[in-house]
Amino acid sequence: MGYSCSKCVSNVRLDGKTAVVTGCNVGIGKETVKDLYRRGAKVIMACRNVKAAEEAAEDIRKVSTDYQNTGDLQVVHLDLSNLKLVKECSEKLIKNENRIDLLINNGGVMMCPFSKTVDGYEMHFGTNHLGHFLFTLLLLPKIIQSRHSRVILVSSMVHYGGVIDFGDLNYTSKPYSGLAAYKQSKLANVLFAKELARRLQERNINNVNTYSLHPGVVATDLSRHFDTYLTGLKNVYNFLAKFFAKNAEQGAQTTIYCAVHENCASETGLYYDDCKVKKPCADAENLDIAKKLWDVSWELVGLEKSYDPFRRYSP
Repeated sequence: MGYSCSKCVSNVRLDGKTAVVTGCNVGIGKETVKDLYRRGAKVIMACRNVKAAEEAAEDIRKVSTDYQNTGDLQVVHLDLSNLKLVKECSEKLIKNENRIDLLINNGGVMMCPFSKTVDGYEMHFGTNHLGHFLFTLLLLPKIIQSRHSRVILVSSMVHYGGVIDFGDLNYTSKPYSGLAAYKQSKLANVLFAKELARRLQERNINNVNTYSLHPGVVATDLSRHFDTYLTGLKNVYNFLAKFFAKNAEQGAQTTIYCAVHENCASETGLYYDDCKVKKPCADAENLDIAKKLWDVSWELVGLEKSYDPFRRYSP
């Protein structure tokens, strides 16, 4: 059990609302989907492994039979490490969905060996940040249509040690560190949520709120790459996790809090830990870094200068 395990106690229903959750066939993503489904939401599970996601959806249905007025679960293919597939998934959602009330950017990789995305970007930065950056901005016109919607970035406390190295985002010259790359991507998540909130307010769009968060130290499958750095490290971590880490249900609580709770309904651009606002690192509040990251990311994902993510969607 984790040292601090606040629980989202809101009883808010989500009947008639649609949520999109990335990377949610296991762990805190799956627990998040389960909670939203039990609140009556239509939940779209956007996952790389469609078969595993469909199995997870069926499992959620089976363990939720005692709940009344549950929602609906659907699975779509999304590979955040492939920008072409990110575009295809977003186009499918825009075409098929009347509304998107919640976008929970949960998917990601952690401390994997050095590798590149299909588009040639370092895997952590390309998947955890660029994939979600593009996915969010392509869906944003549809999200803006809703009466009130929320965009959530699942970050991590390790962002406190992160640095956005604009001179070498993809580790082309400096020695590679899986931990440093992960920290950079998680700092990027916090900066994106902050900058997106600022730009929405700048355009007088007040019905979309953004949130970034630390789920806690959670015992999940993200530790699968630890043995790459030291043989046996994964087993040691998983053993110790029994004593100090949250389980997946506990780890999902801050995500759920940001998604549904009335207390944060009027908050935007903030960082959360254990179901409450927490001050992020200094760089995460640096407006110049946030603006530069936005501009660099825009170019890297190939968005046209003329594209306006803040327009209201019209078929």
